[in-house]
Amino acid sequence: MTKTVGGDRRLFADLAMAIDPGELVAITGESGVGKSTLLNILAGLDDADAGDVRVGGVALAPLDEAARTRLRRERIGFVFQAFHILPYLTLEQNVALPLALIAPDATAARARAGEMLGEVGLGTRGRDYARDLSGGELQRVAIARALVHQPAVILADEPTGNLDPDTARRVLDLFARAVRSRGAAAVIVTHSAATAAVADRVLTLTRSGLTAPPRDAMVGGG
Repeated sequence: MTKTVGGDRRLFADLAMAIDPGELVAITGESGVGKSTLLNILAGLDDADAGDVRVGGVALAPLDEAARTRLRRERIGFVFQAFHILPYLTLEQNVALPLALIAPDATAARARAGEMLGEVGLGTRGRDYARDLSGGELQRVAIARALVHQPAVILADEPTGNLDPDTARRVLDLFARAVRSRGAAAVIVTHSAATAAVADRVLTLTRSGLTAPPRDAMVGGG
């Protein structure tokens, strides 16, 4: 996989990786090397100049934008540094959002959201709003939302960048357990050695690719 920006500035080239179900991979690298761009390519939000990405065996390159959107809704979960929890919705409603986009059964979606909140230790807080939560609690809500629709792939961009070290460690342990128990393939983009330490593999992104290139350009098997 190769990506250039600005016409001629190469971010990376000859990049190849595969991630198995249940595996958590951390991608590190210097600022500006293209870590977030790589995450966008894996999500189908951007395109590589050469190469392809497969999610659960589905190639992204041939898909139009509508098909990519459906795939993201159904097969990919996202965890962001800034949480992106909607303040005017309850925690239960926030977690249920991915289900609301792919299934019409609101009652079942609320029940599933409640179950996920319970798994991240917030089972009694479903009717609360974001303003009542700490940063660590908000990130636990974000993890519940990312996993509620049982995606094949989880993509996380600096998921603990806004948390203190002790809270970050607890959230990361929770994230790792939740990903592995569901057999999802997970990618964490981070500059933090502590964050990378929870991963099964740590790969460093450079302009020449990855320092420990695995098998081929796939995500989530297939």
